Amino acid sequence: MTDHAIAASGRNQPRRLPFPLPRLDFAVTFWREANGVQRVAMILALVLLVTALAAPLIAPFDPNAQSLMSRLRPPVGFERAKLAYLLGTDELGRDVLSRCLYGLRLTFLLALCGAVIGLAIGFVLGMFSGLADGAIDDFIMGLVDAQIAIPFTLVALLLLAVFGSGLDVMILVLGLYGWEQYTRIVRGEVRKLKQMPFIEAARAAGASPWRIARRHILPNIVSPLVVQFTLSFSNIVLLESTLSFLGLGVQPPTATLGSMVGIGRDYLPTAPWIVLAPAAVILLLTFAVQILGDWLRDRADVRLRSR
Repeated sequence: MTDHAIAASGRNQPRRLPFPLPRLDFAVTFWREANGVQRVAMILALVLLVTALAAPLIAPFDPNAQSLMSRLRPPVGFERAKLAYLLGTDELGRDVLSRCLYGLRLTFLLALCGAVIGLAIGFVLGMFSGLADGAIDDFIMGLVDAQIAIPFTLVALLLLAVFGSGLDVMILVLGLYGWEQYTRIVRGEVRKLKQMPFIEAARAAGASPWRIARRHILPNIVSPLVVQFTLSFSNIVLLESTLSFLGLGVQPPTATLGSMVGIGRDYLPTAPWIVLAPAAVILLLTFAVQILGDWLRDRADVRLRSR
C-alpha cells in the first residue's frame, strides 16, 4: 500500500478524543427501569438542582430589592398583576419568584450539608460501636439514647439561642440532626455482619479491622444508609423551614423557603401567593428526594434487585 493510500485510510478512521467521555450508564439504566412516578421525580430533581445552581443567572430581580410601589402584587393572571412579577410580590415589593429561586439554593445547601455531616458522624460512631465491645459501645449507645430522649427541636432552639443564627451555626445545628439514626443502623448491621462466615474468614486471614470495615462491611450497609440519607434530607428541609418559620433560622433579608413561609403567614388571607409559592417548592423538593431514595434503595439492595 502506498503512502498516499495509507494517509487516505487514516483520514477515514474516526478520531479518538484525548479524554474519555463520562459514562451515562446510571442515567440510562434509571430511565429504562424506572416507572412513571420515578421518571417524574428524576426530572423534577434535576430541574430543581439546576434551578438552584443557576439562581443568580435566571432570577429576574435581586431577591432583596424592594419596591414599595409594587408591594403585594398578585401573580400573572390575576387583577393588578404585572407581567414582570410572574409569581407576584411580597409585603415589601420584592419579587417572589426571585426569592424562591435564591431560597431554594440556600435551603438545598443547608439540607445537603446537614445530611452529609449527620451521615459522617453517625457512620463513624456506628462503626466504632459495632466493631468494639464493652465500655466504648455502652458510651456511644448512651449518647444515642440521650439524643433520642430529647426532642431535637428543643436542642436546636437552645443552640441557636446561645450561639446565634448565622449560616455556619445553622449548618452545624442541622448536621447534628439524625446522626443517632445512622449510628443505630450501622451498629446493628455491623454486629450482624461480623458474625458472618466471610468476616470470620477475613479476620482469620489477618485482615485488619479497617480493611474488614472498608471491603466487607461497608458494601453491605449502603442500602439502609441511602434510605436514611433521603429521609434525613427531607426532614432537614422541614426542620430548617420550621426554624425559619419561628424566626430562628437564617435571618432576613436572606431568603430561605421556610423564612418566606414564616413571613408570609401574616398575609395569608390577603396575599396567599407569598406562602403558597415557597411551600410548593418545599413539597416538590421533598417528594423528589423521597421517590429517588426509594429507587436507590431498590438498586442498592441485592435481594430486592434480584427480584
